[in-house]
Amino acid sequence: MSTQLEQAFNRLAADPQAKYATTTLVVLDAATGKQIFGRNENLGVATASTLKVITAATAFSLLGEDFTYQTTLAYSGKLDADGVLNGDLIIIGGGDPTLGSWRYANTKENQILNTWVQAIRNAGIKSIKGKVIGDDALWGSSTLPEGWIWQDIGNYYGAYPSSLSWRENQFDIQLRPGSSTGSPVNMLRTVPEMPYLNVINELRTGAAGSGDHAYAFLPPLADIAYLRGTWGVGINKKGISAALPDPAFDAAYRLQDTLKRIGITSTEAPTTTRRLSAEKKIKPAITAKLSSVSSPALADIIYWFNKKSINLYGEHLIRTLAWKAGKETTTRNGVQEELSYWAAKGIDKNALNIVDGSGLSPGTRVTAAAMANILFQAQKETWYPAFLKSLPINNGMQLKSGSISDVQAYAGYYTAANGKKYIIVININNYSGSKVSSKLFRVLDVLK
Repeated sequence: MSTQLEQAFNRLAADPQAKYATTTLVVLDAATGKQIFGRNENLGVATASTLKVITAATAFSLLGEDFTYQTTLAYSGKLDADGVLNGDLIIIGGGDPTLGSWRYANTKENQILNTWVQAIRNAGIKSIKGKVIGDDALWGSSTLPEGWIWQDIGNYYGAYPSSLSWRENQFDIQLRPGSSTGSPVNMLRTVPEMPYLNVINELRTGAAGSGDHAYAFLPPLADIAYLRGTWGVGINKKGISAALPDPAFDAAYRLQDTLKRIGITSTEAPTTTRRLSAEKKIKPAITAKLSSVSSPALADIIYWFNKKSINLYGEHLIRTLAWKAGKETTTRNGVQEELSYWAAKGIDKNALNIVDGSGLSPGTRVTAAAMANILFQAQKETWYPAFLKSLPINNGMQLKSGSISDVQAYAGYYTAANGKKYIIVININNYSGSKVSSKLFRVLDVLK
């Protein structure tokens, strides 16, 4: 087997697309952990989203597969006998990345809003002499992970984590190509409507077949977005998804707008604790709690985290590690908890140069050998069935994929027809040309 893998790997390494690339491969016997084949397995390379297998395994280990987040609705001030709240409604974020998500039965936006409205009605609140506040203070003022790039920030996959995240911190922008190449692209609408955001459309129509090269440039907490790039003639997509610039504000805005529609008015505009702090205003003290919303269990969160490669979930999980360890809730501190855990399991910290939780940062560098070792150790844990279930199928194998600019990687497990089980990590950095996945799969096909 090792001879066949070496021949297949050498063919890949000799391919013109790999001429200037760093290509790594390690294959382990899943039963024993013995290395069957390795090449460049101790070189640190950008992982892209294969990093998610390490984030997921660490979260399972340190948080437990039944771990949940809690979001609380409360109010400040005093509620008088006529149902007038002389104070504010406050949505207290608890770090839940799924609040308002469409992926789960109990997290959908309308269901959460209805739960809050019912709690407000049950409390007897009929009007508010105040506002709705999105409380995003739990995790401090830190937003983006270090190492993320400007082209990613502002797009849905570059949405930043917040202790009060909402609708996976994204919204849609519907587009229509112009009549000819180079003509302006028509921006039809945003879904939902974003009246507090100014979207400046600089998109141009791309040639037929050129597809989606549209990017939203929208930093955290901004109120102006720029759309740049091209949107091809004949494209079979409605538009793009962009990152919410301030998810805590959007959650507060949606609740206050919903209340207004049913006749429960507020006298002040919605805001967030971050904005209050910037204005040097004090967050009002809680008088009473109205309801608490639980997230899905961690096993369910990680299922979609890996299946759909949701970067936001990874950034929440890595910060949760710091939060639950009692440290300042930053990406850096979460990574240190992760490194310490795996170092205690015998993995050299220097093989895990990690700067985020999702792998979106090209600055993350991990060796294939270290990642394979973590996958091997994961098999021994009680949470392993849930972890394995979360891995998507690629090339007929349970492999998490990863891709960022000029990086393609896969990591996971494969059971051959003869019952032999393998652990696989393959990665190519700085390849040339278009997609290279099929060439990586030709190497892995040797195991079939």
